[in-house]
Amino acid sequence: MKMSCLEFSIFMCFGIIVLLINCLALANAEEVTCSGIVPMRYREDNISITDFGGVGDGVTLNTKAFKEAIYRIGHLHRRGGTLLYIPPGEYLTGPFNLTSHMTLYLARGAVIKATVDTEEWPLLPPLPSYGRGRELPGGRYMSFIHGDGLHDVIITGENGTIDGQGDVWWNMWRQRTLKFTRPNLVELLNSTSIIISNITFKNSPFWNLHPVYCSNVVINYATIVAPADSPNTDGIDPDSSSHVCIEDSYISTGDDLVAVKSGWDEYGIAYGRPSHDITIRRVTGSSPFAGIAVGSETSGGVEDILAEHINLFNMGFGIHLKTNIDENYNPKALPVLKDVKIKDIWGDRVQQPGLIRGLKNAPFSGICLSNISLGGTTGQRDLPWQCSDVSGGAVQVSPLPCSELTSSQQIGACASSF
Repeated sequence: MKMSCLEFSIFMCFGIIVLLINCLALANAEEVTCSGIVPMRYREDNISITDFGGVGDGVTLNTKAFKEAIYRIGHLHRRGGTLLYIPPGEYLTGPFNLTSHMTLYLARGAVIKATVDTEEWPLLPPLPSYGRGRELPGGRYMSFIHGDGLHDVIITGENGTIDGQGDVWWNMWRQRTLKFTRPNLVELLNSTSIIISNITFKNSPFWNLHPVYCSNVVINYATIVAPADSPNTDGIDPDSSSHVCIEDSYISTGDDLVAVKSGWDEYGIAYGRPSHDITIRRVTGSSPFAGIAVGSETSGGVEDILAEHINLFNMGFGIHLKTNIDENYNPKALPVLKDVKIKDIWGDRVQQPGLIRGLKNAPFSGICLSNISLGGTTGQRDLPWQCSDVSGGAVQVSPLPCSELTSSQQIGACASSF
């Protein structure tokens, strides 16, 4: 079963864009945060990777040291958990699994670097909400840092770096020599009470941070970078997850900065776990694709997403709500998109302010726009808003949006949102 395609793109551009969502809070007001959903935990028990033979020379393979250190944490069960300290240096390693009640702490100048030997990467079965590898049929490579069924896990430090060395994987993708779906940089499945903070993530082979089937996740003060031409290097992808807080981070990658997902096609429908209660706040970045995206994998449903104080530049899209399309899609499996509120936004050098395309048999509804000003590009003819199969309203929007959103009857439907 394949789903029909929808697309909702706001601020399609190729110049500079600044997107501020709900940006008009008072400057001297107390800073709002959602990070309290998972309190930071301090561990009394501390060990170092060097205690297990770890060598930070950038050449020695440290997979055995990481596995032994984490095995020790998982089997000694110290009260309050254990902190694994990574001192300054470059620690080359293959993929490894985390365990519950642990902190992975990277000192300033510490780098955990992924091996480029693809034979060191184990294969995993497809996620049940995807039914196959995201890129190719069959399994998928294990993420560089991985965990399944965990509780109380922290990845933090003094802005140390986790480096996926993704170039070898990007080249296999470009040359069509991949055998299985590329690995994510960090993936946690079926896990709760997760904090990822004060870390730089760079050059992921595929998606960077992928919490899937998780709840109570905080990602803040993260830096996520990859070249603009690196394929599918999404920044943060909450997937069939709930109560996720993403704040105070910088992301510059080759794909969507934040993309909320919930499974693919009939597998996501059958798995039936939506993403909900997700906050994205004070995120800055750039990408040739979207700043804030929903989809394209949305078969399990997505609801209650708040994005505010977002600052974007050199973007392909500001906001992109999308689903997949396939030649064999089930015409009865139509997506529903409703109750989207976008307000308090300013943009510059915007080539097309908005493209909103619903489906004839599944039109968008409740699309409410207010206090939006989008400047065009000097000396060029900019494209107008384009809309079809949509209802909602718009107030104080420049340039003037589609007629489907500006009639008095439509504006009335959004009165409570303005």
